[in-house]
Amino acid sequence: MDKKQICNEIQGFVRKEAGNSLPDGRPIFDEPLVGFAAADDPLFDVYKTVIGNFHRKPREILADARTVIVWVLPISAVVRETNRREKELPSLSWAWTRGQGEEFNESLRRHVVSILQEHGFTAEAPQLQESWQVVEDPATGIASTWSERHAAYAAGLGTFGLSDSLITSRGSAHRVGSVITSLFISPSPRPYGAPREYCLHFRGVKCGGCIRRCPVGAITAEGHDKIKCREHVYGPLTKALAEVCGFAKAGCGLCQTGVPCEAEVPESPPKLFQPHMTTP
Repeated sequence: MDKKQICNEIQGFVRKEAGNSLPDGRPIFDEPLVGFAAADDPLFDVYKTVIGNFHRKPREILADARTVIVWVLPISAVVRETNRREKELPSLSWAWTRGQGEEFNESLRRHVVSILQEHGFTAEAPQLQESWQVVEDPATGIASTWSERHAAYAAGLGTFGLSDSLITSRGSAHRVGSVITSLFISPSPRPYGAPREYCLHFRGVKCGGCIRRCPVGAITAEGHDKIKCREHVYGPLTKALAEVCGFAKAGCGLCQTGVPCEAEVPESPPKLFQPHMTTP
């Protein structure tokens, strides 16, 4: 298998599978972005520091890992538009995207693992392993043992925003998936030099879109309060909305819609970013 075949498999699955659909049949996700990172990329060592020593490197998950395959599933305009109108809770379409959309993403992870194994390569989807877990670290706050957003950063797919969202060429409204494999694929270039490069706030440009969009004040000019955010996202009102849709989680996503980075990397004056790794 090669890079083109992997991309075709992922893109074809998103385009053809019935799971990628709203109740009215329209797609949840648009054409995916796909990137590749080397399993021995030094960034995965850096993540041990900026995320926490509990964050696993690719070869701690798969001993013969050579490549991390990452995809971004951009949320469709019809879903984004419904959520853009909301001010306190996510729209029903967004809640469906969090539930059905992530089930679809899990199916895509399994599909990629299966295809690689059929061609004689080892493969693991870290998010689907029983060992994957959320960790509350005193130093860095809420994190996980494998961050797909950070894998996407390593694979050249985007940088982080003030709200900790991943801003890609298709914006910050999306879901991310990844698979680690023994197949070697040349790494994708990283067209940026700093972890926050695509965010207007970190370019010295007045924005604050995500600050204004957060219904509970979890985002300020100082950053993202993960605990306050989680209390809202998994709180009783949001949980009740999820139950209406028949899922366990409804998400929120207000900070990912109705902002300049919703569907693109926003334009700005010359870049004024800091060339150091921070902790999204």
